[in-house]
Amino acid sequence: MADNPVHELLDPKTDYYQVFADIQGEDLEWWKKTREFCEFAKPHVNEAWDKADYRVDIVEEAAKRGLLRDAIDIEGEPEMSVRAARLMAFELARCDASLGTAFGVQAGLSMKSIDMCGSEEQKAKYLKPMAKLEIRGAFALTEPDHGSDSIGLETTATREGDEWVINGEKKWIGHGSVGHIAVIWARDTADGQVKGFIVDQDQEGYNAETIMGKASLRGIPQAHIKLNNVRVGEDRRLPSANSFRDTAKVLAGTRISTAWAALGVATDSYEKALDYAHRRVQFGRPLVKNQIIQQRLADMLQELTGMFLYCRRLLELEESGQITEQQAALAKVHNTRAARSITANARDMFGGVGILLENDVARHHADVEALHTYEGTDTMQSLIVGKSITGVGAFTG
Repeated sequence: MADNPVHELLDPKTDYYQVFADIQGEDLEWWKKTREFCEFAKPHVNEAWDKADYRVDIVEEAAKRGLLRDAIDIEGEPEMSVRAARLMAFELARCDASLGTAFGVQAGLSMKSIDMCGSEEQKAKYLKPMAKLEIRGAFALTEPDHGSDSIGLETTATREGDEWVINGEKKWIGHGSVGHIAVIWARDTADGQVKGFIVDQDQEGYNAETIMGKASLRGIPQAHIKLNNVRVGEDRRLPSANSFRDTAKVLAGTRISTAWAALGVATDSYEKALDYAHRRVQFGRPLVKNQIIQQRLADMLQELTGMFLYCRRLLELEESGQITEQQAALAKVHNTRAARSITANARDMFGGVGILLENDVARHHADVEALHTYEGTDTMQSLIVGKSITGVGAFTG
């Protein structure tokens, strides 16, 4: 047990039930590669967050290392399992949730949309360059008036001969103002169904502004996009995206990934608090010698252990193809709630210096608010689960 290579990546006092102690082979290698990349990125994280600066060069380095994949099969690239991709999402968020979100936007949303709903020609054209970050992609679903009720989106797509004309607005779109393409989800005015389109961000009618003043995920920009008679050819329509259900299939994966990211944020916060409690001396003795500190750390570990167990079972269900939308929703809401509690406790345990970025916990504390909200809010996830156990939908009054 002492020689387990996993312990180089995860202290057994953190993974208290040894939930991930059996990770091995290629999955372990991908995890190690991600840790190595995070060590490279870590010196730049807090400065980027402080300045709200998107370090594209850091993400480009990840692409050079072959990490920007999210288990998508790409010709000529080594295999990456779902297990490896989830562990990588955990490790990235453990370093920086903004960085993890950049991966999620590029691979988990934009590339996944093309991989799951695109034609073979579209996959061949876009996926490999996107994995190398030669093409940065956005996933544009959320609108100014449609967040949780994104199924009611108002952006329209009208067929005119061999072209589609797209009109509407999108908001909170990662890479939407700093990318090359955007996967736009719009309602077909002919049949009322939601469909997906690949739109170049530099084409006429596509206007995007970076949203300023964020207090969370400051290391990656989100955009407010206005689409005014944007024209795309039929070859830019995703042929297997013909209803909102197809859109939801893409979102299911990122909902799962968010549960893993929350675990990463909580893990680093807990470990930083434990380390600080050993080092900080007050009233002549280290904080860890105080009963209340030990109790708080034990309480944090209880929550963290639950998060580890949720993620492991979620992984087993995903790998077996048995995962349901409701199970993913339960994990997402549980883990982001627990992460909020752990990061708040960690920040408080640091006292006054807990608000300094150099100690990481303030950044984690702020960033988890975005994780708690995106890919479906706490309330929406709870209502999805509530409907599954009661048989009654309560999404409207």
